[in-house]
Parts: sequence; C-alpha cells; structure tokens
Amino acid sequence: MLELQGLAVRYGAVEAVRGVDLHVGRGEAVALLGANGAGKTSLLRAASGLEQATTGRVLLAGEDITALRADERARRGLAHVPERRRIFPGLSVEENLRVGATAWARWRSPLASDLERVYGLMPRLAERRRQAGWSLSGGEQQMLALGRALMARPRVLLLDEPSLGLAPRLAEDIYVQLRRIASEGATVLLVEQNTVLGLSVAVRGYVLEGGRITLEGVREALLGNPAVHDAYLGGGPSPSSSPA
Repeated sequence: MLELQGLAVRYGAVEAVRGVDLHVGRGEAVALLGANGAGKTSLLRAASGLEQATTGRVLLAGEDITALRADERARRGLAHVPERRRIFPGLSVEENLRVGATAWARWRSPLASDLERVYGLMPRLAERRRQAGWSLSGGEQQMLALGRALMARPRVLLLDEPSLGLAPRLAEDIYVQLRRIASEGATVLLVEQNTVLGLSVAVRGYVLEGGRITLEGVREALLGNPAVHDAYLGGGPSPSSSPA
C-alpha cells in the first residue's frame, strides 16, 4: 500500500534521511524505530509531503505520488498524525474531528457514521465533544489527533511518536486504541522511540540509525535481537516473547 524507494531528505549540508527503502502492505502495521535524531520524523514528513524529498520516490497503492503536495496526498488517502498532536486549540473536539473530513467532505457524504466510529473507539472524546481542544489533557489531545486522522478515511495512517510527552499510563491508553485500530485491518506506519510500545502494535519493523535502515524484521526477531535490546530496551536479558 505504501512504498518508499531510495528516499533521501536533506537540510542544507545535513542529510537527515539517506536512501531509505521501506514498504507497508495493505492491512499491515509496521513500526519505524530509532533514537531521537535518527531521521524518523523527517522520513514520515517526506512520505506525507510536508517535506520535499531530495531524491527517491513515494508510491501509494502503486501510484507515484512523489510530486504531489501534502493536501493532494491526503486526498489520495495518506493521513499523518504529527509529533506533538498539532490539534486546533480554539476549536471544540467535534470541530477538530470535522476538520479531518476535509479531504472528502466536498462530496457531501454524511459525517455521522464517521463521528460515531471515532466516538466508539474513544468514548472519552464523546464525553468532551463540546470542549475546546486547549482544555484537554495531553493524552486526550493525542486521542483527538488520532481521531481527526481517522475522520479522513485513510488508506494509510502515519503516526509520529504517539507516546511522546505522555505519562506511561496515558501512553498505554493510546496504544490500546492503536492496537484495536490495527486489529481491524488498518494500514499503519508508526514512528516510535518506545520499542516495546511500537512493536505491541506492529507485526514488523525497521530500525533507523543516522538516516539509514540498519535492521528490519518481524516483531519477535527484533525484540529478541541483542543489538536492539541493548540500544532501545536498556540492556539485560532479551525478551523471550512478543508483547500482548
């Protein structure tokens, strides 16, 4: 469903992403793991069109969308949940969600069923539907950013560090929703520093270091890899099984 071919992103003399090849199959959840500064956010922004790739191609369901603007990619089904949420603080929860439907609302398709689905996944948003975005907790704002992306009816959901800045309990609340969304067959590319959380959603993952893919594999292989464990799980014995 999503394929990156030789993707590179440069900021002046700094090459943040260096010739990355990556693919996400239809209905597959894939994690992009790595330390802060590895190039994960730059890669996701290049995939969604928020950054211009220096070289390489972005394909969505086989269509080359490299030359398209971010809004054009969104209309084709790429929904990007950015780092640090980026909700509209002065709009209510429901108004924020309705913004997410902009890509297809011009067709006058009813929003009620889409809103009902989001509220069903995240009842806390339903309880706060009239509240302004600024009044929500960090975890609730992350839920709102996720719900807004789901309102776009995405073919591919791009998620950038959904646990960033959240207390462990709130991060786990978010990941309960992400695991449910993934289990329903969503196509997901998830950027995450927290390896255990990221691989609790993804069935497969890539490790990005210095802008390059240095390792890839299925969840069990990555969690059992000593190099991954030492770098991202704090050393000690490697986990013997995947997370629930």
